[in-house]
Amino acid sequence: MKAFLILEDGTVFEGTQIGAQKEIISEIVFNTSMAGYLEVLTDPSYAGQAVCMTYPLIGNYGICREDMESRRAWPDGFIVRELSRIPSNFRCDITIQEFLKENDVPGIAGIDTRALTKILREKGTMNGMITTREYDSFEEILPKLKAYSTGKVVETVTCHKKYEVNGVTDLAQNGPISGSSRFDPKAYKDGKREKRPSLVRERNGGGLRVALLDLGAKDNIARSLAARGCDVTVYPAGTTAEEILSSFPDGIMLSNGPGDPKECTDMIAQIRKLYDSEVPIFAICLGHQLMALATGADTYKMKYGHRGGNHPVKDLESGKIYISSQNHGYVVDTGKLDPAVAVPAFINVNDGTNEGLSYTGKNIFTVQFHPEACPGPQDSGDLFARFINMMKEVKTSAAGK
Repeated sequence: MKAFLILEDGTVFEGTQIGAQKEIISEIVFNTSMAGYLEVLTDPSYAGQAVCMTYPLIGNYGICREDMESRRAWPDGFIVRELSRIPSNFRCDITIQEFLKENDVPGIAGIDTRALTKILREKGTMNGMITTREYDSFEEILPKLKAYSTGKVVETVTCHKKYEVNGVTDLAQNGPISGSSRFDPKAYKDGKREKRPSLVRERNGGGLRVALLDLGAKDNIARSLAARGCDVTVYPAGTTAEEILSSFPDGIMLSNGPGDPKECTDMIAQIRKLYDSEVPIFAICLGHQLMALATGADTYKMKYGHRGGNHPVKDLESGKIYISSQNHGYVVDTGKLDPAVAVPAFINVNDGTNEGLSYTGKNIFTVQFHPEACPGPQDSGDLFARFINMMKEVKTSAAGK
């Protein structure tokens, strides 16, 4: 069946309908990752957006449900050059076409995704419509496209109630459960999953308890902390600072998430209270932006954002360059940053935009990129160890008083 992508500047792409058969209006963005399309689809940060994958062939290894980063797919739409309908992977559960239908995500295939990406880079991110209807006139459509906004989407993607992810050690494999590599070849034989006996597990947290505020968190954030021995309690985005602090966590994690950070007014007020506490804080992506807003800084919308697994960032203290996974359309304005409150800690090597802050006189640091990756490189995973060391130092210091 024919499908059309109509942009708010009047550009029309004709292709083939994939996924769910319905019409949607959304913000059109592009992702430059060559793999990891399932993790992209299940990243809550894409709520309110339709994603164009710049890599031409998508779906060739199918859908492996173990690799999902949340409970469902979040983009409004999915745009590809070619959708593979016959995957080749012994871990595959279903095809990507089946997954898109299952999650009610419409899409379009067979268009020139390079041309679309060029338009978005030159003119900036814009709204668009994916439809199977052939319109005779755009007079009715274009005003609707221009009027669309993602709105307050954090409330849609956050968890409904708090839950725990405990830090454990898998003794049978003699090492921590990996938060970034969930494929265990020992669990398969002749291409089929085997039932394995229950493995002996033990707590390995050393007493470190982390409160994770779920603003649209990818699952691998909690897994990355648990893999390093932390006991994690995940809280819904609307949780008050008082409730979080009443559990006496050793550290607080602010997650990634979707939408314009300035829409999250209630959460910003609560994060300010967390800032005023003496609890160590590590924030990622949207959490990084909200902490900046909570402390008097500003954010602005980028022309087309950073989305992909190949973005270089520089640690300004060590000079080290990380290749990072990113997914954001907003950035902190360092021109309005008070150095008495925070200073830049990371910058993007490509365009010089801010990629992280270190808070003056506080045990707080934040990053714009994704150290938990999934998909993407693992270069910056040691930032979790930095956070753990910070918590240990504060806990030891408090015990000595």
